[in-house]
Order: sequence, then structure tokens, then C-alpha cells
Amino acid sequence: MRFELPLQLIEVVAAQPYPLLFATISGAHLYGFPSADSDYDLRGVHILPLTEVIGLQIGPETCEISTNQAGIELDLVTHDLKKFMGLLLKRNGYVLEQLYSPLIVHSTPEHEELKAIATHCITRHHSHHYLGFARSQWRLFMKDSPQRVKPLLYVFRVLLTGIYLMQTGKIEANLRLLNETLQLSYIPDLIAQKLSGLEQSVLTDADVVFYQQEYERLIQQLESASQASTLSENPTAAADLSDLLVRVRLSTS
Repeated sequence: MRFELPLQLIEVVAAQPYPLLFATISGAHLYGFPSADSDYDLRGVHILPLTEVIGLQIGPETCEISTNQAGIELDLVTHDLKKFMGLLLKRNGYVLEQLYSPLIVHSTPEHEELKAIATHCITRHHSHHYLGFARSQWRLFMKDSPQRVKPLLYVFRVLLTGIYLMQTGKIEANLRLLNETLQLSYIPDLIAQKLSGLEQSVLTDADVVFYQQEYERLIQQLESASQASTLSENPTAAADLSDLLVRVRLSTS
């Protein structure tokens, strides 16, 4: 994926107090429909030293900053490697999307190793994450009055990511790329409206009725894809994750 990385992102990542295993871009940039003034959502993994994990005073499991760097609004959230691995072993699609994001600000050989191991964390039960997230996003969309384009895009992004994951076992969060496979005729128009600055444009009642039908159809499609999926029932990567964690901790002590 072609992407011009702003220097400010590299500078912020380099200034973090703990070494990073990786830092990637999430949010609208990852989803394939950033506006010209979209904030940058950076996500990643930091590595606490042994002295901050074996004593009584434990270092921060999560670090968060929000800042404006030369006109670029960004926020960076990182989890310590152990916490991130724990999330990988749960039905958490967020961390998978962060790990496999192609928009990389910082990487290491251990990042590549973690990506290889994490393929064995993916199960068909990750569908529950995407079903739950889609339903909560749809409720937010319907509570909005009047209904707008931007929240609707997030609903469809979540559903298509979940369907594609169940069908292929692969993480893909970019709505444009997802739609090359799933071919929903209205997606390009919704993206075009957002990119043209019309993301606040109001949907008509007829539009809302149509999109609700599509939402319900895609919910059913995701449920069916989960039932038909050949993905594992449970993650099988715990031992390999533990081995990597020990090696990383020792190498940074």
C-alpha cells in the first residue's frame, strides 16, 4: 500500500520512554477513507524492562499520548508486550488489525515474528468481536439525528472485515480492498462522499431504510460465514507467545 509517512509520526514514536516492538497506523487511514484533516491514530507495543515487571512496582501496561505536531493531530496508544499478547489470545479484532496494519511507522524483527505466531491466534470466534462491534456502531448511527455518512462507513467496514476474516483467515481493515472482493455497489459512493468533505451530509429516510436492510443482510452473512468457517475453535499460540515474551524481556534487560 502506498503511503507517505509524515515525519512527525516517526519523531513521536522515537521519543517514547520504552523501546517499541512496533507502531502502526489505525483508524480512518487504515480503513481507506481518511479525510484531508483526519487525525492519525497510532497503535503499538512497548517493552517494559525486567526491573519494571518482576518487582513490586510494575511499569505501565498502557501508555497514551495525544499531541499536535506541526499541525498534525495524533494520538499514540501502546500496550506492554505481555498485555498485548494476552489480548491476542482473546477474541480481540482490534489488536489483530493493529498488528497486521500495513501502515508501519516502526518495526523490528520481533514484530515480524509476532505476526507469524499470531496467525495461530485467529479463530472463528473472532466473529463475535465484529458482530458485537457492528451492532454497537449501528445503534450509534441510528441514535444520530439526522443520520450521517461517516458512522455508516464504520458499520460496513466492521462487517466486511469480519466476513473476510471468516472466509479467508486473513485480517483486512481497508474498506476499499475489502469491497474488491465483496462488491457492494454503494461503498464507493459512500467513500467518495466522505473524501469530498460531505461526511456530514444527511441521509434520507429512504437511504436509511435501504442501509438498514443491508446492515441486517450483512449481519446474517457474517453469522453464516462464522458457522461455515474452517478456522480453529481456540488459539494455539500460547506457548510460542510465551517463548517470544521471555526472549524479548531478556534481550532488553
